[in-house]
Amino acid sequence: MTLLVTGANGQLGQELVRLGNDSVNIIGYGREHLDFTSLSQCRETVAAVRPDAIIHTGAYTAVDKAESDSDEAYRVNAIGTRNLTLAANEIGAKLCYLSTDYVFDGTASQPYNEYDNTNPQSVYGKSKRAGEVLLQSIGHRYFIVRTSWVYGNYGNNFVKTMMKLATERDSISVVHDQVGSPTYTYDLGRFLIELVQTEAYGIYHASNTGTCTWYEFAQAIFQESGLSMQVEPCTTEQFPRPAPRPAYSVLDHSAIRQNGLQDLRPWREGLRAFLKEMSI
Repeated sequence: MTLLVTGANGQLGQELVRLGNDSVNIIGYGREHLDFTSLSQCRETVAAVRPDAIIHTGAYTAVDKAESDSDEAYRVNAIGTRNLTLAANEIGAKLCYLSTDYVFDGTASQPYNEYDNTNPQSVYGKSKRAGEVLLQSIGHRYFIVRTSWVYGNYGNNFVKTMMKLATERDSISVVHDQVGSPTYTYDLGRFLIELVQTEAYGIYHASNTGTCTWYEFAQAIFQESGLSMQVEPCTTEQFPRPAPRPAYSVLDHSAIRQNGLQDLRPWREGLRAFLKEMSI
């Protein structure tokens, strides 16, 4: 099976490329080789590679910057997804689109089901939702996978930031009123590769299982890594940001259960595995 991965220089894209094996040939393209905001480039590249499936991880992910740069966020996240969908349709390839917990408003008190109404509050969330809508409107064989709080070996992320701060200061404040599920790129990548080998099309929620606040996540990082740091809880209001974050974005994995797929391991186990790999 041949998989084409977009956004191959990104956090998840780099992880996916590394997960190729004898039975799954993974071709990763960053923006310099595939600008998916160009419909003609999408058509040419997909027709040349002729992948069995495309895993579309490329995205505009600057959440706060998107608030003042909405045209670019929509061009990348919505129009880019449409372009890849059209190109995939032309050769009969499957398309797997990575979406986000930010498509929800965060006012729920129980985990969001795949079929719950979306209500994104930020430009980033709205542009990712627009990508979902376009894919659902014109796609033939597609998967939409929403995930949350992603971290891994590549790029910048919360875990790396916390570990860096541990070398620079003795105490930090971390928000304690946002609840979600951290997701390790290795675990997410393995799930995506399993998923695109099926015909079980539709919307999926995929994150490491279990929940925590950012404050609890930070505490776990320091505990598991053996680093000394005083962590103080604070509120979202104490750290104002241009883009609103969902206060509660726990994702229910009903589609994974209903389709008999392997769920992702608990988030703390994923964190432990990541820290172990980082120390090798």
